[in-house]
Amino acid sequence: MTTDTRAKLVLGPELFHWSAETLRDFYYRIADEGDYDTVCLGEVVCSKRTPFFEDALPGVIARLRSAGKEVVLATLSLINDERELAAARALIDLAPGLVEVNDVGVLPALRGKPHAIGPFVNIYNEDALGFLIGQGAVQACLNPELPGTLIADLARLSSIPLEVMVFGRTPLAISARCFHARAEGRTRDACQFACKADPDGRVIRTIEEMPFLAMNGLQTLSYTCSNLMHELAPMRQAGVHRFRLSPQTGDMVATAALFRDVLNGRLEPAAGMQRLALVHPDLPFANGFYYAAPGHQFVEPARVLPALA
Repeated sequence: MTTDTRAKLVLGPELFHWSAETLRDFYYRIADEGDYDTVCLGEVVCSKRTPFFEDALPGVIARLRSAGKEVVLATLSLINDERELAAARALIDLAPGLVEVNDVGVLPALRGKPHAIGPFVNIYNEDALGFLIGQGAVQACLNPELPGTLIADLARLSSIPLEVMVFGRTPLAISARCFHARAEGRTRDACQFACKADPDGRVIRTIEEMPFLAMNGLQTLSYTCSNLMHELAPMRQAGVHRFRLSPQTGDMVATAALFRDVLNGRLEPAAGMQRLALVHPDLPFANGFYYAAPGHQFVEPARVLPALA
């Protein structure tokens, strides 16, 4: 288990296709007002979106670093061709700090250079974690579908800091095909950036019109929003001290403040949940994965079995 027990908030990479101006202003506000220790930047879903933000990226990095925030640059979660792999190599060479690996195909290019592992790389047991540490990983964000018991086991055995996603629509799958384009009768090559119309993802409904999932270009997300505010204390007791919030269109400065207040004991989780629901009124909360229940469900803390608490 690692010895640094200070709770840290991490802002994960923005997953959706926001305009360059919106994204720039978002990160400037995060730099000036957001209570985050680390900010992850970079396109992790679709390489076609990358050029839109390239010109603004150096200024955003400088603004965040001048505000005292660690900046981590993230790779794509699915690298499809040599061009995308070459872009990942360039990112490794030019990154001012850690690179977050989201596709294991990037590992050979790192040549043992210290790096972070993102939540799109599956870590289901201590052997997988040990292998990645041996390749040079110095911190890792666990994949979001892990139950709390396994998170605790990995934290107990890990020699590097582990991180858990505690807020945001849960990434479930990635594909070479673009679901947004297909929904509009287009191909990926001629997508016309259909994903831009849905800044929190497009809700997918069943034939009974029940909201089921959300799509985001090549990515499938949960319809519900992961919220592990109640589970912060048991995770800290287990040895997890890095907590990731994934950007949504609601106020992510206010979101960080609420999580920080709960972490520091200034706010009870139940009260924090109520306030967070006002910040993100269109995102129903879920925590099922943590309790080895269906991921879309919200398990009430009073119903949690002692072994899983």
